[in-house]
Amino acid sequence: MNNNTTTVYVIDDDDAVRESLSWLLESVGLHVETFADAHSFLAQVNNVQSNGCVVTDVRMPGMSGLELQTEMTERQIGLPVIIITGHGDVPMAVRAMKSGAYDFIEKPFNDQELLERVQRCLQQQQEQNAHSATRAYVQNKMERLTAREQEVLSMVVDGLSSRVIGEKLGISSKTVEVHRAKIMDKMGADSVASLVRMAMLAKIG
Repeated sequence: MNNNTTTVYVIDDDDAVRESLSWLLESVGLHVETFADAHSFLAQVNNVQSNGCVVTDVRMPGMSGLELQTEMTERQIGLPVIIITGHGDVPMAVRAMKSGAYDFIEKPFNDQELLERVQRCLQQQQEQNAHSATRAYVQNKMERLTAREQEVLSMVVDGLSSRVIGEKLGISSKTVEVHRAKIMDKMGADSVASLVRMAMLAKIG
């Protein structure tokens, strides 16, 4: 699997359904890989950070869509799942969503509806990936701060003034200002407001 390519993984035991879904998704420029069963898909998943989503039928021989969702959760495979379900399988699809699936769509569905669900799913995943990358970037910068600087940062985020921070830490307000300047430089923050936003993103304070 190409970890840099956004891919829709279609899993269905019906050859005609796989071919139809593959053609539909590729018609709007999406990269598609198909699998006849859940086990063959799981055998190829090697990176929890893969980009894309899974579209799978809820009823399949060997491993159902619900069981696949559970297995993906246990393996920490970070791909959102869209379940395709018949009317009688809606309760099963709802259970899959409670286990972490992104969405389910009932048969028969129209092509446009499926495309919109898939594209909305991919858009949300891209936003989450961007947020995760930004958070990791900020946390990496946080790790460059000394223990004292992290103390000061936590208090700045709590809205305390340099004078109060100094009193709490037993240092002068001027020393607090020096620490804050170093923190802003290390974090690449151009204002206290941006520093607070970064700290909140990394859940500091």
